[in-house]
Amino acid sequence: MQRTLAPFAVLCACLLVLTGCAGSSPVSSDASSASASSSSSSDDLKPFSKVVPDDAETNEGLLTTHFNEEDLFLSIPDSVLGREILTISRASQAPDGLAYGGEKVNTQVLRWQRRGDKVLLRVVSYENIADEDDPVYRAVQNSNFEPIVQAFDVKALTEDSTGVVIEATDLFASDVPALGLPQQARKQYKVRRLDTDRSFITGVKSFPENTDVETVLTYQAQEPPSNESTGTLSVAMNHSFVLLPKQPMQARLCDDRVGYFSVERTDYSSDKQKAAEECVITRWRLEPSDPEAYADGEVVEPVEPIVYYIDPATPEKWRPYLKQGVEDWQVAFERAGFKNAIIAKDPPTAEEDPDFDPDDVRYSTIRYFASDIPNAYGPHVHDPRSGEILESDIGWYHNVMNLLRNWYFVQTAAINPSARGPVFDDEVMGELIRFVSAHEVGHTIGLPHNWGSSYAVPVDSLRSPSYTSEHGTAPSIMDYARFNYVAQPGDGVTQFGPRVGEYDKWAVNFGYRDLGIDDKKADAQVWDDRIREKAGDPVYFYGRQTLTKVDPRSQNEDLTNDAVEASRLGIANLKRILPNLIEWTREDGADYATLEELYGAVLNQWGRYMGHVGSYVGGIYDTPKTYTQDGVVFEPVPANRQREAMAFLVEEGLQTPTWMLETDILRRIEHAGAVDRIRDAQMNVVEMMLEPRRMARLIESEALANGEETYTLNAMLTDLRDGVWAETDAGDDVGPFRRNLQRGYLEEMADLMTETVDNPDIPDAFADYVQFTPVTVEQSDIRAAVRGQLTALQDDVQRALRGRNDMATEQHYEDVLVRIDNILNPDSAD
Repeated sequence: MQRTLAPFAVLCACLLVLTGCAGSSPVSSDASSASASSSSSSDDLKPFSKVVPDDAETNEGLLTTHFNEEDLFLSIPDSVLGREILTISRASQAPDGLAYGGEKVNTQVLRWQRRGDKVLLRVVSYENIADEDDPVYRAVQNSNFEPIVQAFDVKALTEDSTGVVIEATDLFASDVPALGLPQQARKQYKVRRLDTDRSFITGVKSFPENTDVETVLTYQAQEPPSNESTGTLSVAMNHSFVLLPKQPMQARLCDDRVGYFSVERTDYSSDKQKAAEECVITRWRLEPSDPEAYADGEVVEPVEPIVYYIDPATPEKWRPYLKQGVEDWQVAFERAGFKNAIIAKDPPTAEEDPDFDPDDVRYSTIRYFASDIPNAYGPHVHDPRSGEILESDIGWYHNVMNLLRNWYFVQTAAINPSARGPVFDDEVMGELIRFVSAHEVGHTIGLPHNWGSSYAVPVDSLRSPSYTSEHGTAPSIMDYARFNYVAQPGDGVTQFGPRVGEYDKWAVNFGYRDLGIDDKKADAQVWDDRIREKAGDPVYFYGRQTLTKVDPRSQNEDLTNDAVEASRLGIANLKRILPNLIEWTREDGADYATLEELYGAVLNQWGRYMGHVGSYVGGIYDTPKTYTQDGVVFEPVPANRQREAMAFLVEEGLQTPTWMLETDILRRIEHAGAVDRIRDAQMNVVEMMLEPRRMARLIESEALANGEETYTLNAMLTDLRDGVWAETDAGDDVGPFRRNLQRGYLEEMADLMTETVDNPDIPDAFADYVQFTPVTVEQSDIRAAVRGQLTALQDDVQRALRGRNDMATEQHYEDVLVRIDNILNPDSAD
């Protein structure tokens, strides 16, 4: 068996979609003179009327388009030639499995450059930068020569002779990798080529600051994501060309202690005597309408607020809640000195705004998709030179309501009557929609997930009606702190969800407060002082989202700073829900599909509690710091907390959860499956503890202990063995659920004696997200420790076998001894 980081390839693609283009570079000298070559043989060009077809519909805007449903001509004004244009390519419609409709698949900066009777389309790189007055600037230019995507003949001058006309049909209807299916998807689905007979432009729109082109691209593919028998992959693409500001907004440098989406690049003008990495945050351009009052500390309105429009396709009854989710952020922007900084509006009528179009980059919208995908997402489009957010379209899928129903039911129904039912009242569902809306808006203003926020809240606070009514479940709505599963019957808690909290206000203040400092490094120094003032206060802790959750404080779906007690209380509530599940899901005339779905959701919630607690074992606290702060960044979880976590797993995870076996439910949803379901649930706990990277962290913590108490690998393995094989000491018979668990344990131990673990080469850009723990199993202490555990277990089973009267247990133990011998002595196995 070989363990790999299978999701990594997908992860990279997801991160690229979320963050867009990263980096910034100067304009090359070749491109900076983009319109300087326009003086060549203009007299030899055909008149405009002889080039553009009479039946072409003209659409004026950034690039004026002329389209007759077959051929596309573009009029490019001289004022646009040489300018940076951000290009966002989205899969507006895609086959199942490829992408959600509307998702970005590529973001890049392009530049139209005239060179004689040709117009070149070039890709602009922003990965390397240098100050223009620094001699190294020329070297950076020479090392970042802009590739040419395509060259076009100048067909004519524009009608007013202030630009050029090109035919751009092939740019969008032929196979141009920069504007087509991403390379990763081509490889995954074994795409052979684009079929140009089945690829065409379907529409064009042009607006003052952007031009959009819609296409259908059809590829021949050996393994398409759906309808495999056709050998065809068709995708509808939308390409939006957005003019970047002539003067980039002043950037604000990142700080690892406050979470923001960011743009990274290499600065060759750094005074650090090396090519230094520079990181700037993404944020909207908010400028005070009254600079003097703002400088005096008054809260003023911005020159231009952030405005979100509701998609006209949105059901009327959900619009107020989506809008409230947007405007919930006003309190955070007030902390940064701006009132009415973020506003939500209903879609204007044609009479109110005949030019309104969601595809117009001047409008940010919450788009409503009639889809059974249970999701919502909050992307944004930003200027890679400065991090300025230019526009955002939140994706809202109709079926996110089903996901919210399941979360709210499973996490609160034990004490919350409004969550008991297959369909919630509109007001209840509306408030849940408001929560998700606010969370997604947080992403669009620059904030990533803060998975460490809920760690600031003690268990007792979540059982307090006054605390939860004022603060919700966490200091940040950007955590995945869903709903209050900790509160118990009789506590009197009535507020179950998160809200825009103190951390969110602090983070928005960091990102949007204008200190009036023109130099970004001096600006960063002031913020360093302010951030250090919050150090040590868990309310302001930023726990970044990671794939592997090495830091148990930074987990998704968890609550409080005590995972053991919170999970114990959560399980107590699950045990209250399950006996009532049939009644609480009852619908006259309906089948048992909802009962089955919510029964599975209860078991999944139990599994989450196991994962929350399990992360403490081999966990490492990760607290970003600078040289101006005392203490280390990485610190093993204290040994006593790891032992406490392991004891919980033994008690709640490895003892047969008989409370899950509600026969009255099971006989309504399946003819069989309970035994395997319990085995899979419990084996998830065993596999979690026997994960080689977790074991490697335990080994290293012991090696670097310097005399401090640690929870060692051998101690963990012994505790695990004692929990799985408790009957060998107690002399009890072994039931069918326990026999399944014990055989699963042996399979995992056998794998550890033979498997290798891939140590993939992870790009630096993703290292923090993956938090990869390197391990070479065959050269580490793991196999020696596993061998020791199997030898000890062999002795325990041989002793327990003596005088055994239960036939099933006797057969099981005899089989176990054969299995152990085969693991320890594989060459002698039959």
